[in-house]
Amino acid sequence: MKDYTHLPAERALARLSHSLKRPVFALPFYRYSLPGLTATALAETPADPWPGRAEAGGALIQGVFAFAGQALTNPAPLWSPPGAGADWRHEMHSFTWLRDLRALGGDAARRQARDLVNAWLEAHRTWSLPAWDPLTSGRRLASWLGCFEFFAASADIEFRHRLLVSIAQQAQHLCRALPAGLGGAELIAAAKGLIFAAAALPGGAAWRQEGLAILRRELPRQILADGGHVERNPSRHMAVLRDLIDIRAALARRGAGADQEFSKELTAAIEAMAPVLRMYQHGDGGLGLFNGSLEEEAWRVELVLQRAGGPRRPLNEAPDAGFHRLRAGRTTVLIDTGAPPPRGLDAHAHAGALSFEMSAGRERIIVNCGARPHDAVWREAQRATAAHSTLVLGDTNSARLRGKGLGRGPRITGFQRKEKDGQAWLEAAHDGYARGFGAVHRRRLFLSADGGDLRGEDCLEPSGGRVPRGLCAARFHLHPGVRASLAQGGDSVLLRPLKGKGWSLRAAGAQISLEASIYLGQAGEIRRSQQIVLSAALDPGGVRIKWALRRLDAKRG
Repeated sequence: MKDYTHLPAERALARLSHSLKRPVFALPFYRYSLPGLTATALAETPADPWPGRAEAGGALIQGVFAFAGQALTNPAPLWSPPGAGADWRHEMHSFTWLRDLRALGGDAARRQARDLVNAWLEAHRTWSLPAWDPLTSGRRLASWLGCFEFFAASADIEFRHRLLVSIAQQAQHLCRALPAGLGGAELIAAAKGLIFAAAALPGGAAWRQEGLAILRRELPRQILADGGHVERNPSRHMAVLRDLIDIRAALARRGAGADQEFSKELTAAIEAMAPVLRMYQHGDGGLGLFNGSLEEEAWRVELVLQRAGGPRRPLNEAPDAGFHRLRAGRTTVLIDTGAPPPRGLDAHAHAGALSFEMSAGRERIIVNCGARPHDAVWREAQRATAAHSTLVLGDTNSARLRGKGLGRGPRITGFQRKEKDGQAWLEAAHDGYARGFGAVHRRRLFLSADGGDLRGEDCLEPSGGRVPRGLCAARFHLHPGVRASLAQGGDSVLLRPLKGKGWSLRAAGAQISLEASIYLGQAGEIRRSQQIVLSAALDPGGVRIKWALRRLDAKRG
């Protein structure tokens, strides 16, 4: 029996129930309980407006299937080759890569897409895992229908008929299976596939009703009052926003009625999420690296924002999501001031309490290390507190890491934010070290009006009547494009980005050193970088580390 203790009771029971039904799904006659279909054309063609990557499409033509950080050439057997990881198989079966073939274009790409879809239809007429996994099925339905014009519209009638029969059967099964213990971004992605199928095929009213019922339940649960997504991951925030945009477009095609009324709720959620996504952007247009997110490509982020509509100004604070943004001159600072996501939605959460990132213009300066969620070797290391630009006490994480989420996480207390004459002050504390070390970490940040002076203070204060103990280190991970060197006899660090002005970091109350670091902020890349480490030992009264990061042309305050 699988362990569902990391899930809340409602989802654990739903997942257990779905698991117990699998033997029924696997019976030879189960397929005959799924509907047939006589249509050879779609009633509607749901839109998939998101560009793929032509270079990835070219690799697929050559038989290179690179998914989830794993590249396999001419895999055999095609759908479950030896050595393929679970995430690779999920991506393979989900067909999200059809966009890449579409981006490549041409007859060869169209033939490859059609041949691979046909191969799947031949191999998976009956239920099996992972092919018919609810999340995988939902994404596959959305991919097939969104790319239908590219690979299927010009195909022969027999192929189209077989394809549409399979879509109807998968949609019917998905309608029976959901929510299947899914949650967060994954449940919305699965519901999107169901709504796409309902929009495309006749007789899909029950599928639409189930998909909308899921969304009506999930939007209030997942979209926080400030518009942030509950998982607190900028990349997943963008993915959910993109799925909701697609669902809105599918419903709009159906015209007035109950769907139209729900579309107003959907639009309100989309327009609330868009300013938060803008808040997550650095000066280069990409996203901050928190809780497993990646930079993402700036133009893709902008495309999502354009299609979302709504206010075009970013939020400066999202207190429910637990993030703040300081902006002055050309300097942007993003700070994680939130507690971990709820249990069951924390699979990607990091122990990065009070970590921050800073960019100057289009150059990232201070970063978190990023993530490779599909790589078990790197996944846990990058979730650790030490992989974030924050303070670490006793080489210990501020939240307990578990394979499927977090254990005990810190509470955020004492939050304050003030702004005056273009200057900004922010203060917050967390108790992640109170139990093990008897100390609370308090961080204060100040950004000058011209953006050239970022000052900080990291304090470890006694908590609960205990005497704090241990060694601490305030870590500042640098983007790979920044070169650092010790200056003035080791009392400061000189930072030189590839472009723009240099910066200098000084500190008091700690010893400065430079160490190696790793940057995983871009998909598929592992890059060497550096980190500044401010080390200090706690005394009975705690510790206070002051630091100042100044642009070299900035005036001292």
